Amino acid sequence: MSAEKSSLHTRNLHRDSYNFDQLISCVPELKHYVFVNAYQTTTINFSIPQAVKLLNKALLKHFYNIRSWDIPETYLCPPIPGRADYVHYIADLLGEQQKEIPTDISVRGLDIGTGANLVYPLIATRSYGWKMTGTDVNEDSLKNAQHILDQNPDLLPVIQLQQQPDSKHIFKNILKPGDRFTFSMCNPPFHDSEESMIKGNIRKTKNLNKAKHQKPLLNFGGQQSELWYEGGELAFITKMIHESALYSSQVLWFTCLVSKKENLHKLTSLLKKLKAVQVKTIDMAQGQKISRVLAWTFIPQQDRRTWFI
Repeated sequence: MSAEKSSLHTRNLHRDSYNFDQLISCVPELKHYVFVNAYQTTTINFSIPQAVKLLNKALLKHFYNIRSWDIPETYLCPPIPGRADYVHYIADLLGEQQKEIPTDISVRGLDIGTGANLVYPLIATRSYGWKMTGTDVNEDSLKNAQHILDQNPDLLPVIQLQQQPDSKHIFKNILKPGDRFTFSMCNPPFHDSEESMIKGNIRKTKNLNKAKHQKPLLNFGGQQSELWYEGGELAFITKMIHESALYSSQVLWFTCLVSKKENLHKLTSLLKKLKAVQVKTIDMAQGQKISRVLAWTFIPQQDRRTWFI
């Protein structure tokens, strides 16, 4: 087992080292980016966007039977193993209530900011049979996400897309009266400005051992709405928490990734102030990167079972 991936969730299909022979058989173009590094490990250069995109395409095809997947060059290309981890930890959260993980369309998930890649709904539906709705403010992102669905028609009945017409809101305009979701999930914009985003990317490319004189690349791509938000992660999640209180009876578990540990105290204090019934912090680790899922609910324990009927 790869030491770098041993911290992934036990149900994560990507805990073992990549089998590039299998992946290349799924996406032959990937072979042009695969090489053996100085440690005699077969890998790709993760600072090359096209290499990462083809790896994702192969992983989605091999492990999740996504027959056709692609995104425009300038859009976020997320690492699949980490995205899968988030889905599996949500499954554990739901399983605590039911004593076993629910694996059918009685579970309805809401992915806030699904992006052009649609990765969370794809993994959630293929892994657990859940019904998913992906939202985004970017119309072009949703057009690409819809194209992915059209290329995988068996997913059309179980994955829906919805545009958020107002970037100032998260749940408003999306949650209609009578809507009930088992959970919401979100990978929020990390940076607070375009400048900090560029600085962060320069650090990332250096960490990937990219030559310092080369022009920095956004090695995972990304549009503004995917990568930065005024006030950064803290402001975005604070907004999300305030809005969640307005829709407290319509979502069983609200969840969001939190990359900066120092933001947790303010966020959990706000949830306490807004009278969340239960708040959980779920630690996740992918290699050297540590992240966490913040989960909260306003639904009393005795009322939660009805969400799975």
